[in-house]
Amino acid sequence: MKLMMVGLILLLCNGCATILTADPAYGKVPISYMGNKSYCKEIPRVYSGVMHNLCMLYGEPGPHVNSGARPGAVTYILFDTALSFAADTIIIPYTATQQARKGNIKVN
Repeated sequence: MKLMMVGLILLLCNGCATILTADPAYGKVPISYMGNKSYCKEIPRVYSGVMHNLCMLYGEPGPHVNSGARPGAVTYILFDTALSFAADTIIIPYTATQQARKGNIKVN
């Protein structure tokens, strides 16, 4: 049972915005939603997981008018934003230091 819980936690962390943005390679992170790039040019390192999710919603329109989102996609973003807020709060000492040293994270 413990092994199953650890596996579930690792699986959830794989898509967590905080994990993706805590220390991105080359100071750059790709943000897209259903193949459409975000209009965001950069995000701050402090609360970067929350900002990542907000930038997913602020992007190029889809090819179809009024096509709507995938079922459950917005629910996932809301769920991930809540968990990212908690995780971002825990790692503020690290991200504040990185913000001072490296500046904002570039997007796309």
